[in-house]
Amino acid sequence: MIWKRTLPGIGPMVMAIVMMLVLPTVMILTCSQGAMAQSAPDQSCCSGISRLAFGEANAGNPEGAGRRDSQIPEGMVLVPGGQATIGSESGLPAERPVFTTHVESFYMDKNLVTIGQFRKFVAETGYVTFSEKIGDGIVFDHAQGRWVIAPGVYWEYPLGKEHGKAPDDHPVTLLTYDDAVAYLNWSGKRLPTEVEWEHAARGIVNRDHPYAWGENLVVDGKYQANTWTGRFPERNLGEDGYILTSPVGAFGETELGLTDMGGNVWEWTSDWFRSYRDRDTPYEPGEDSEKVIRGGSFMCHASYCHGYRVSARSHTPPDNNMFHIGFRGVRDIE
Repeated sequence: MIWKRTLPGIGPMVMAIVMMLVLPTVMILTCSQGAMAQSAPDQSCCSGISRLAFGEANAGNPEGAGRRDSQIPEGMVLVPGGQATIGSESGLPAERPVFTTHVESFYMDKNLVTIGQFRKFVAETGYVTFSEKIGDGIVFDHAQGRWVIAPGVYWEYPLGKEHGKAPDDHPVTLLTYDDAVAYLNWSGKRLPTEVEWEHAARGIVNRDHPYAWGENLVVDGKYQANTWTGRFPERNLGEDGYILTSPVGAFGETELGLTDMGGNVWEWTSDWFRSYRDRDTPYEPGEDSEKVIRGGSFMCHASYCHGYRVSARSHTPPDNNMFHIGFRGVRDIE
């Protein structure tokens, strides 16, 4: 089946952008425009999980921690399973209705897949991405105030060759869903489901917090994620230290040891986007079907989509190759 790439629609507010940015950036425009309230507690829970699986408990049980850690693949963390409440009654309509489901334990990449890791994959396999095959990618042209398909951009040069290669420690972007799957097949992993992603982002303690790191975006004057700062979408002040992508892990870890589980770049998941009401019914994807992406990006702001909340969902066609979408892998526990 073939899906068509689509350029996001541009609303009146976005058309009025007067940006300080010199380099092109991209954002998903599938979320509702207008103010987005902070996510209130949604009675999320995670029963049947042993705290011994987490680092804070291992401090009191180093022997048990050693046995546990020796089984975890390098660069991954254990996400214990249990009953997980997914969604938010105070979020966007796509986050409702809230439901509870069982999640099996699994391993998840600590970090987003980086430019350097993807370069190794390409060197060993000769893989050619969708962007390279067609010779372009989707970027936002600030001068024109609209999305364009820009020639010559791809994973290694997400801003074009005139701006040089992307740093090896930044998340790899400008990859389609199939590009991400190809890398993960090579590395013996798979994409997470969106339920697995949210379950991991919520952690074990205070699972009703709106963010993977806690209650607030700014703590003691320090930003906890790479998001849009300033007045959206007119001006990004870069108060978090970054205008575009940031090195993976630059904002610390969650209690599970995961990084960038909010902000930096959106993340592909394996699920097709549809209402939670229909989640248990058969589904046959069509030409207009889109994949769920999670986590928000450096283009997200609370007044627009607030996409860096743990319950936030967005979606895009599987062959969209955009500058603010990346991914990480998971692995089943045998």
